[in-house]
Amino acid sequence: MTTAGSGAPGGEAQLTPARIVEELDRYVVGQREAKRAVAVAMRNRWRRQQVEGDLRDEIAPKNIIMIGPTGVGKTEIARRLARLARAPFLKVEASKFTEVGYVGRDVDSIVRDLVEVAVKLVRDEEAAKVRPRARDAAEERLLDLLLPRGRSFTDRPGDPPSAPGDATREKLRAMLQGGKLDDREVEVEITDDGNPLISVLGGQPGIDESALSGLKDMFGALGRKTKRQKLKVPQAWRALTEQEVDKLIDHEAATREAVRRAENAGIVFIDEIDKIAASRDRHGADVSREGVQRDLLPIVEGSTVTTKYGPVKTDHVLFIAAGAFHMSKPSDLIPEMQGRFPIRVELTPLVADDFVRILTEPQNALTRQYAALLATEGVTIEWTDEAIRELAKIAADVNRTTHDIGARRLHTVLERLLDDLLYNAPDIGAQTIPITPAYVRERLGALVADEDLTRYIL
Repeated sequence: MTTAGSGAPGGEAQLTPARIVEELDRYVVGQREAKRAVAVAMRNRWRRQQVEGDLRDEIAPKNIIMIGPTGVGKTEIARRLARLARAPFLKVEASKFTEVGYVGRDVDSIVRDLVEVAVKLVRDEEAAKVRPRARDAAEERLLDLLLPRGRSFTDRPGDPPSAPGDATREKLRAMLQGGKLDDREVEVEITDDGNPLISVLGGQPGIDESALSGLKDMFGALGRKTKRQKLKVPQAWRALTEQEVDKLIDHEAATREAVRRAENAGIVFIDEIDKIAASRDRHGADVSREGVQRDLLPIVEGSTVTTKYGPVKTDHVLFIAAGAFHMSKPSDLIPEMQGRFPIRVELTPLVADDFVRILTEPQNALTRQYAALLATEGVTIEWTDEAIRELAKIAADVNRTTHDIGARRLHTVLERLLDDLLYNAPDIGAQTIPITPAYVRERLGALVADEDLTRYIL
């Protein structure tokens, strides 16, 4: 499944708003209003592609502001939406950017980073298409390394060359495919992309990643170094396969498709947008906050940014902003920015019933994750419904009495609950352990009862 304009095969018409919400429900509990908003925005992209004539270019995406406390699903909704649509997705934090003229990241790097994501996405898709052919070609190269032309597989070093027949090569191929040669080593030529100067610069504060990327390309253009390295057959096969994949991909066409997809299907999630909202009765640092908003405005409105892949337009990129807005409100954003985010949705804080659903309904529920981790040691844990309700109640109580960090509280509570099992699993052997309310209270009861301990540990 994909959005229109993503370039991926079929399924756009079937990705209706109801279907999108249904898919999001598999991973994110509740927050129906936010899911509906992003589903409509995604469907409007497909609708725009069906519009004929010049009007298509005039239809701009309706950007969204999600308002809600941390841990209620804002980022996860946007991330899952992009994955569902196979669209380039970039998450940035508004507080990491500074006004032009100050040390820090400039807002144009958002577009450059989005294009990099799109390039990787498209190249990965193209690589998946050609990998079977590449693996076959790598197999032939590996056979040549194992059995050089003009030698027999049974020859010893120093023996005169013989002429191996097809039967010898096919016998060696069967041994290779059967894993009988996995312990042998071959010498392969691999590309050395490491550059000490780039590595040193990469660790310096204030160095823009896009500038580093340009330097890497410049040094690469001067000629990539190759080195010969001895590898075991399985590792050599993988390395040779990737080299063949690189040869088979049409990089220019992939880059053009990536730019097109970034422009028409890109999703930028701007977190902590409330941190750059300047309250009217506050001064000082708020000047810089407003400056960041004004720098962001051209990109959100629609502009052209120069990247190493060429000019990229942001007119049809979907921007989803999010923030808790505890100390400010959306109306504290500059009017121009408010106008570019016409859709506002509020995400509700999570309560105990929501936590029960989060622990049981999603495909990636934490209870399933921990069960899978312990199963690798032969330990089977069985969650009772009452235990899950007890856990949900504890998480909700801790959120209420300390800081409300939403569903992230469940990670802390479950890690504390299963701490002994995770530590001792390799030594206790295969057994089944039921997780009951008594088990939960035994390990968490004292922590919850002591408010000071709760603040530090849960």
